[in-house]
Order: sequence, then structure tokens, then C-alpha cells
Amino acid sequence: MSPVSDLKPSTAATTPAGHGPGSAPVDLLRRLRARGAGDPVTHVERVPARAGVPAPWPSWAPAELRAAFARRGVVAPWQHQAEAATLAYEGGHVIVATGTASGKSLAYQLPALATLLADPRATVLYLAPTKALAADQLRAVAELELEGVRPACYDGDTPRAEREWIRRHSRFVLTNPDMLHHGILPGHAQWSGFLRRLAYVVIDECHTYRGVFGSHVAHVLRRLRRQCTRFGATPVFVLASATSGDPATAAGRLTGLPVTAVTEDTSPRGGVTFALWEPPLLPPPDSGSSPSVPAQATGDHDDLRQVRRSALRETADLLADTVAEGVRTLAFVRSRKGAEVVAANARRALDDAVPGLGDRVAAYRGGYLREERRELERALLHGDLLGLASTNALELGVDLVGLDAVLICGYPGTRASLWQQAGRAGRSGQEALAVLVARDDPLDTYLVHHPEAIFGAPVEATVLDPANPYVLAPQLACAAAEAPLTSADLALFGDGAKEAIDELVAAGALRQRPTGWYWRHRERPDVDLRGEGGAPVCVVESSTGRLLGTVDGGSSHFLLHPGAVYLHQGVSYVVDSLDLADGCALVHTEEPDWSTHARDVTDLSVVSVRSYVDAGPVGMFLGEVDVTSQVVSYQRRRIATGEVIDTRPLDLPTRELRTVAVWFTLSPQSLTAAGVQPSDVPGALHAAEHAAIGLLPLMATCDRWDIGGLSTALHPDTEAPTVFVYDGHPGGAGFAERAYGTASAWLRATRDAIAECGCETGCPSCVQSPKCGNGNNPLSKPDAIRVLDVVLANLPA
Repeated sequence: MSPVSDLKPSTAATTPAGHGPGSAPVDLLRRLRARGAGDPVTHVERVPARAGVPAPWPSWAPAELRAAFARRGVVAPWQHQAEAATLAYEGGHVIVATGTASGKSLAYQLPALATLLADPRATVLYLAPTKALAADQLRAVAELELEGVRPACYDGDTPRAEREWIRRHSRFVLTNPDMLHHGILPGHAQWSGFLRRLAYVVIDECHTYRGVFGSHVAHVLRRLRRQCTRFGATPVFVLASATSGDPATAAGRLTGLPVTAVTEDTSPRGGVTFALWEPPLLPPPDSGSSPSVPAQATGDHDDLRQVRRSALRETADLLADTVAEGVRTLAFVRSRKGAEVVAANARRALDDAVPGLGDRVAAYRGGYLREERRELERALLHGDLLGLASTNALELGVDLVGLDAVLICGYPGTRASLWQQAGRAGRSGQEALAVLVARDDPLDTYLVHHPEAIFGAPVEATVLDPANPYVLAPQLACAAAEAPLTSADLALFGDGAKEAIDELVAAGALRQRPTGWYWRHRERPDVDLRGEGGAPVCVVESSTGRLLGTVDGGSSHFLLHPGAVYLHQGVSYVVDSLDLADGCALVHTEEPDWSTHARDVTDLSVVSVRSYVDAGPVGMFLGEVDVTSQVVSYQRRRIATGEVIDTRPLDLPTRELRTVAVWFTLSPQSLTAAGVQPSDVPGALHAAEHAAIGLLPLMATCDRWDIGGLSTALHPDTEAPTVFVYDGHPGGAGFAERAYGTASAWLRATRDAIAECGCETGCPSCVQSPKCGNGNNPLSKPDAIRVLDVVLANLPA
């Protein structure tokens, strides 16, 4: 028997009749390409199959554990698994950064379980970014049936009656950073027995800890290390990650420890046929077909031929086609609303073809209640569902065995996420199909026409900044509430810790005494790890009082404003009221023939400059800024035609944000010399700003919704024409720094994306933005190219 890279049994889907394992993806892609006029595929990449490199079991692995793995079909580890496991068992902190389905779980389970079997007092803490992943790992460990391990999940869904038993008796606790932050560390006295004996901390899918969330998690881990030290424990940290750039440095920044990386993937892999798919152009209005976007979206009826079919509709049709062929398919969609739309449209198309077949498709996203999530996971696992439209909630290591195809609706923001999502198919070594469906967006358009940016480029490094003062100070407050801070703790929390403590003392949050710094308040600090702008808002059906789901506070102004259309499991609701103080939105069922689109206004002022480059007529800056924004209105648009029905005002509170920005200035004389007339400067800068925001994810581990921008022909703080791009999180998330450090490459890709777009005056594929608060007006595509030419001609490489 050959070794296998996964610990769970295979339940591969039946291959469609007439298609062998090698030809099925290619044949399926051929049929999908032939279903419409023209060929939407811009590139097909063949990722070849790979043979595995097995290794003998480490000599320290007990016979009982080897036998348990053998019962699961694992007769030997792969070489990278054995290497990482041995490093950890010998006491080294290690990160295994290999591809999807490469068996990373064995790399940490092997040393952790071997230690639990050898030392009946030892404990293990496992951290996952999602509850679904923790539940999946619980099943894997429990099915090994090892005596005395007693694995258990401890999260927000755990009944209170079980929590005391877990604290006292479980030796392998699976949880998430939020529960560690809100529950375990504040209750460290109750967890003292577990923490005193902690041998390993496993951090799964650690590449997801980026930006503000990653920076918070970095300090939660430091707080964990601090409590372990107080109880006399020095656990080994074992991290698992998707393939990423410089994983050892990222893991070291996350944990604050020296970490060794194991990156050579020696597991076997089935071949993948990877297609880049650009939805077709919509016909002009006089062709008899209705455009799917309003004329205002382009500002010109003659340019409607440049507008492409929605990626959501294209993905829904592809999902319906694959399900109709009996192909188990997972469609990844960027937003919760988008996942609902794709699932609803696919169900409708399938029911039109074969009544009842639409029941084999569902949506899956965060915000669902626990029972709904578990039922959907079960239905997909057992084949009751053939198609699932999901947000990235299912991107991570949940074992979705037997999938034949993955559809990716829009570039997910990073190459690491792209390969994670594509790797969901072909889990049992069979051939698989992956399709990236491009949105009408500068980055997506650039990528489908520059496949080397996907298939020939290294995976990004994970960006996080533990020194962010808006993260560091609240985390130090949490640490002080758990136990007084001492001078010895300053090195643990890193650069800026002393300054942050001094500010907390000045603000009256901490009191300094000879023995350290003490938390002064009765209640604990209220710190949001994810930086999402407040507590979740509950969505409640007004007629029944039924809780439908939740929306994070930061998105509530856009998604749950009065009059907004809210989708849940294919059912449409309209928001009656939004109570931000109580965190509740009341909705009623309604199927309107219109959709809603919130619009906001933004103002920005420069606080300080960290660094700058003086390039003659061009200046490039990095610094702190204050951003003020307010959702002021929303548009209602006809679903069938995209026609704007009306714009309605909103009265929502202003939001203020101090963050980090990158910006460039140009002299008016350089713009005039480049042929940009003074009246065209606002449209030129606005178009360049939109495209620059759209292309930044090519350089940093972010997407355009993590960042914002503003452009002006004369900014009062710079006294020059200026384009700003800023992090959308308090204190910054590291993205602006990355943009500043790669400014030439970033703006070169931006300029190329605009210049290579086939439209004449600007479209969503180059300079229009779906999040523009000014309705994409004014915009000047030709002048945006001239602006970027001036910048690139003067800026050092």
C-alpha cells in the first residue's frame, strides 16, 4: 500500500460516464467553452501530476500511534511530514508551508500525539481560524481512537455544561484565536492545569492571520506565551500554512519566536487543468438585449459594448452546467451576498431544466447559524449536495473529499488564496478542473491577460504589523487585565511596548506601581481582533422574531441600511430599520425587482510623514492620515436591466479612521507638459486612483476592500495634485507600507492594466470602481495613463 497524504478516508465522487480520470477535466472544460458564442478562455495552464516521496516513520513515533494511522490508511509519512514532525518533536518551532492536501495535519499530529501518549500529563492546544476547520480536525483526531487523548472543541458553540469538563479533562483542545482571546486567557486561573502542562501549540492555516487580524493574533499568542511562562511551561509552536513567501519570517513575526520552515512538498498530487475565464462582452443596447448595468456605470451609452457579463451570473451558469453533468463543484464567491446570488441563480437554472435538481445546490457563508453550517457540511460530504457556492469560509483545510471542479468567482486577493481554493478539488489524487472567472475589475482583467502573474510568480509574503499602536495598546491592556505587566514583558511585546504603556498610564487605563503596571478598571478591555468596526449586527425577521444571521459591524452601514436588500439562503429581505446601538436590523421578506447600492463620501487629512522620496516633479510619501467617511445615500437599480430607479438619502453616523497611507504628488507643470489639461486633472487622478487600488493586491496580501483611496487636483495638506491609497483599518495593516516599498512595480502594473484595456473611455475592467462614492465621475482613462507615465518616468526603480 502506498502512503497517503491525508488522514481522512476518500469518498471521491463518481466520474461522469464516458470520461476517464485523465480526460474528464479537459473534456468538461471543452464542453463549458462551447456553450456560448466566442471563447471566454484566455489561458489554460496544465499543472502536472506529481509522485510522492515517502519516508520511514521516525524512530520516536510509538507503535500504538503508527498502528492508529495505519488503520486510517497512512502506512508511512511523506518526507516533508517526517522532517517537520521531527523538528517539532526535538523542541524546535517549525512551520510547514506546503500545498493544499499535502498532509500538513500529520506533520503536527505526529509529534503532538506521540508526546501525549508518552506523557500522560501533557496537553496540546490547537488553533484554527474557523470553527469548521476545528470541527474537521476534531473528527480526524477522534477517529484515531487513542486512549487518554480526549480531544474536544472549545468555542462559542460549545455548551456551557461541557466547558468545565473540557478544562479539567481534555488533553487536546481545539479552539480559535477569538476564544483564546475572549475566554481562555481571561480565565487563565481556571485553565492553569492545562496551561502548566502545555507541550504544543498548533496554529493551523496561519497564512490567514494577516493585516490587522494577524497583528492582533500575534499579540494574543504573546499573551499565551506569557501565561505559560508564569505557569512554568514552554510549549513548542508548530504552524501549518499554505505555500507563502518567506514563511519562516512571517511565522516568527506572528509568534515572536525563531521558526524553521519546511517548504518542499513531497506529497503526490493529481493533475489540475486551470483555466482563466473572461466573461463575454454584453451586446450594445440596440442589439435587442438588455444590458446588465446602467448607462451611468460607464457614463456613455456608446461604451456599453465594453461592459462584460457579470462574473456572478457567469459563475452561476457554470455551476449549473457542472452540477447538471453530475460533477461535484465548489464555487468560491468573494462576498456573502454574491454567494447567495450564485446559488439562487444556479438553482433556478437547474430547476428550469430538471425540476427538483436545484435542491442539489446551496450557499454556504459566515453568518449562518451553527445548525445550518453543520448540515451543509454534512450534505456536501455525503453527496446530497452536488454544488455549493461559498465564501472563503470553505477555503481552508476542511476536507471536502470527492470534488471534481472548483469555480473561483473573481481573484480572491492573493495567489496563496487562489491556490488554496483551486486545491479544494482533486483531493483524492484524481484529475481536477479549476476555473478563475474574472470580474469586470482592473486586477482580474490584468491577470487573465497576464497568466505569468499567476503561474510564474512566487506566492506573496504574509503582511502583518504587531507594532501597530492601534493593536499594541489594546493588547497590552488585555495582558495587564490578566496579570500586571512587568519590565520583563516589554521585550515579549516588542517595539513600541513602553511607549504604548506610557500612553495607557496617561489615559488612566493603567496604574504604575513598583511591581509593574496594573489594569485599573473592573471590566476587561473590549478588543475586536478582526478590526471589523464593532460588534456583529443581528439580522432579525420582524414578523416572527427569527434570527436570520449576523453581519459584522464594519459592513452594516453598507449592507443593512434602511431600505437595503438582504439575501439569506436564496430568500430576499428588505431592511426596515437599523439600530446600531442595539446591534439589530429588522427585515421583512420581499422579492423586489431592484437591488441596492450604498454610496459614501470621504475626506482625508495628513497627520505625519514617515518616509518620502523626492523625485523632482513627483513625490512619493508614506505616513499617517485621518480619514472621515459617511454612507450618505443608496441607489436602487433594476435587476434585469441595471437601470437606476432612484437615489435615496440616508442618515447614518460619520466614521473616523486614523490609518497609514501611501500617496504621490505631481507638480501642475509636469501634468501640463504631459498633455493633461487643468480641467482634466480631477478625472485623470481619480481614474489612476481606482486602478492603483485595484492592482495593489498584486503586491500585498490584501484585496481592494481592505484599502481605500482619495484623489484631488489640489489637496490642502500637500498643496499639489495628489493620489492617496490608505489601509482601511485603524493604525494600518501593513498594506500601504508594502505599496510604498514596491511603488514602481505596483504603478507600472497599474499603468499597463489601463493601457491594455480595450475600452476607449474607461470601464470596470480598468478605471471604474464598484465602491466609488462619487458614482465613477469624473474619470479620464487617457489622462490617467499620462499621469502614471509622469510618475514612472521620475520615480526611482
